[in-house]
Amino acid sequence: MTGMYHRTSFRILVKPTTPTLVASGLTKVIGKRTIVDDVSFELDSGVVFGFLGPNGAGKTTTIRMLVGLIRPTAGTVTICGYSVRREFEKAMRCIGCIVETPDLYRFMTGRENLAHFARMLNADDADIERVASLVNLSHRLDQRVGTYSLGMRQRLGIAQALLGRPRVLILDEPANGLDPAGIREMRELLRGLAAEGLSVFVSSHLLAEIELMCDRVAIIHRGRILKSGTVPELIASQRAMELHVGDVERAAAVLREKAVEFTPDHDRLFLPIEESDTPPILAALVENGIAVYSARPRVQTLEEMFLDATGGESVL
Repeated sequence: MTGMYHRTSFRILVKPTTPTLVASGLTKVIGKRTIVDDVSFELDSGVVFGFLGPNGAGKTTTIRMLVGLIRPTAGTVTICGYSVRREFEKAMRCIGCIVETPDLYRFMTGRENLAHFARMLNADDADIERVASLVNLSHRLDQRVGTYSLGMRQRLGIAQALLGRPRVLILDEPANGLDPAGIREMRELLRGLAAEGLSVFVSSHLLAEIELMCDRVAIIHRGRILKSGTVPELIASQRAMELHVGDVERAAAVLREKAVEFTPDHDRLFLPIEESDTPPILAALVENGIAVYSARPRVQTLEEMFLDATGGESVL
């Protein structure tokens, strides 16, 4: 396999459990403001789960509740069968996470950074070599982190998160600031880890990358989940037929008479129907003397669907 991901014996470290993480009714109220409102989702083994939302939507607050950094006002989090509230230590042993930026010592080498955290996790030198190989940093492990690129620091942070042999990996914006090559390498790494059975939760604003990387996606907006499902399901739910017609106003009148939903856009009409349902509609338009220049399926990208769902608010 090209790229940064190196297969190791990681597979035997992960015991398949479905689901590995369950968030149920998570709510966080601060003062009179509801930051997160009744958020629920599940992660399965071997799945990359994308968590998308505009700035201030509640993504980071949700992550902080998942890893026990803040207590929810209501709702529960269960990780590998352990309640974060009642069995915190057992639940946390199942998680590796990076919230915001990796916590690294730049004056130390990569190996020294990993050794520092390995002592807290009762990991050994073999574990350090294992995670370094996973993220393709073995060749730079004895150099100071201050000499690393941003992508290398992100990879070292993920290596650190993998030291405890977690079953769930939670990453907040792991590709933030990376160049296209670094983003591709990050995608390969996370897909490779999921292929070995790890559950990966990724918060990100890189919509096109989430579409390529993730198996499932949840879109959060103003503290509530608007849409969730597999990427193909979400994209398929936005399927429509695009009609290029000669007279949009007359065509719209015909569609209203037949109670057909549509959205006009200049000289085109978008109908939320399957291609197989199109022939009688086209026949009705032609019978009424309306020129139909083309009719073709149109499937929204995840980015277009996100912008529609959130009213075009920025994800930055």
